[in-house]
Amino acid sequence: MTTEDIVRKLTSRKFWLCTAAFLGSVAASIAGITTNNQTVAIIGTVCGVVSAAIYAAAEQAVDAARLKAGGANDRD
Repeated sequence: MTTEDIVRKLTSRKFWLCTAAFLGSVAASIAGITTNNQTVAIIGTVCGVVSAAIYAAAEQAVDAARLKAGGANDRD
């Protein structure tokens, strides 16, 4: 993977949206643990995992569309 590929991925809106969702989930989990609210802590944990899964699915969809259109796969 080249430096250009890394920069392209770090400037991706999908990446930053996933990062924000993950950090919000971590914050919810910490708030749930701090306030002794297990429901909020569990919801924060589940949302963190789901945000990562959605990001992976979105990247897969983009790669599949690129391959279908005849482009190259970036193999990261």
